[in-house]
Amino acid sequence: MKSQEQYLTELQQWLTDTADEPLEEMAGFFTSRLGDYEQHMAVWEKSYRTFAGLLPATCRRILDLGCGTGLELDRIWERFPQIEVTGVDLCQDMLDVLQKKHPDKQLTTVCMDYFQYDLGVETWDAVISFESLHHFLPERKGGLYKRIARSLRDGGVFLLADYTACCEGEEELLRDVCIERRKKWNVPAERYVHFDIPLTLEHEMGLLRDAGFSIQQVIDEPEEATLIVAKRGKIFYL
Repeated sequence: MKSQEQYLTELQQWLTDTADEPLEEMAGFFTSRLGDYEQHMAVWEKSYRTFAGLLPATCRRILDLGCGTGLELDRIWERFPQIEVTGVDLCQDMLDVLQKKHPDKQLTTVCMDYFQYDLGVETWDAVISFESLHHFLPERKGGLYKRIARSLRDGGVFLLADYTACCEGEEELLRDVCIERRKKWNVPAERYVHFDIPLTLEHEMGLLRDAGFSIQQVIDEPEEATLIVAKRGKIFYL
């Protein structure tokens, strides 16, 4: 396993080597890599299975934010063949693959920005997201987490799997570089690009707690996605 110092040195070198590469628009990035996407993401197979196992047995209706081609859903449907899923993603080509893989499932796909999607109120038994939210700033994620909390039924859970920064140094470095590259290539803040800006686990959990969640379980194993089970607390409506 690499030391933190070695990892940060290699990360800084990679950022230097890619300094002249334009930021890629999010949906276009995934469309251009669709042919080998699932093979590339197979490295997370253990995490997909663990992720599916963390869903409560009472789940009947779930919302998947950034569902892509549904690699996490493949494993969830193995455990819950009858579960009803709504999947939201920016890339229609990925949603088409998901629909072709599971024509027999209770599946609704929505091609749109999930920050703009109407999550509803007390609608879902679980909201899930796998390796998607690390592309967004905490200011944006915090508001989404509050909406997710309101969208869950009593006792519902938000199941999050994502990259986390190894330390505040990595978190700050990637955020600063992303901001610099947006300025360099004249990319407005509202346009989504494929560039990783993960938070530390501590900061991610802080956002969730601020949104009204209690952290029920964390699995943070080396070389695997970090998994967080957050349970909706009591929601007060203004």
